[in-house]
Amino acid sequence: MRKDRHQQMYQQMLKAIVEHQLPPGLRLPEDRLATTFEISRTGVRKVLQRLALEKFVTIEPNKGAHVSEPSVEEAIQVIDSRIMLEPLLLEAVIAHWNESAKCRLQQLIDVEHQARHADDLAEQIDLTAQFHIELASLSGNQVMADFVQQLAYRSSLVVAVYGSRRSVGCDCGDHQELLTLLDEQQVAPSIQWMRGHLQAIKASLNFATSHDRDVDFTRIFTPLS
Repeated sequence: MRKDRHQQMYQQMLKAIVEHQLPPGLRLPEDRLATTFEISRTGVRKVLQRLALEKFVTIEPNKGAHVSEPSVEEAIQVIDSRIMLEPLLLEAVIAHWNESAKCRLQQLIDVEHQARHADDLAEQIDLTAQFHIELASLSGNQVMADFVQQLAYRSSLVVAVYGSRRSVGCDCGDHQELLTLLDEQQVAPSIQWMRGHLQAIKASLNFATSHDRDVDFTRIFTPLS
């Protein structure tokens, strides 16, 4: 039951960060969050550490935690790194392609479509990252796959801060299109699709966004069951 409550808190926190209810740079005091969610500070700390691992939260010694705040320069570098790296893996992905790989990616796409229809932005951002991480793992190059995983998590924060529903919507390309190209063993079109997909995500970002840093946690979060 305790794990379920921690998972609920994690999901609420992630959703609030992605939907800009908790703005970048906002301090996340353990005592206030413990009171809001009615769980121990130890439990709060575990959730914050999980969010920090995924780059959504930054924890500093003697200062506590705050919502991560990627600079515009960092955001651009993260997406540009993905544009350079991910298309290069697709030839190896196709070389390792099989029915099992296709089924794993199709399952992620199906859930991603469900999240889109439910207008769940937080879930869409998470599933988009998971798709790219899974795709990179199919290349057989674990070192490169680890790089993609780190970049995908950092990219999720970038989209959460500077993006919108357009950043994970069909305007930037549906992953189903890429799956078709991979299944047809079309290397060059797959590379072209991926590069265009990531460039469209970059173009969708709004770096003029401003945020209110004074929030009421009790207004944002619902009681845990």
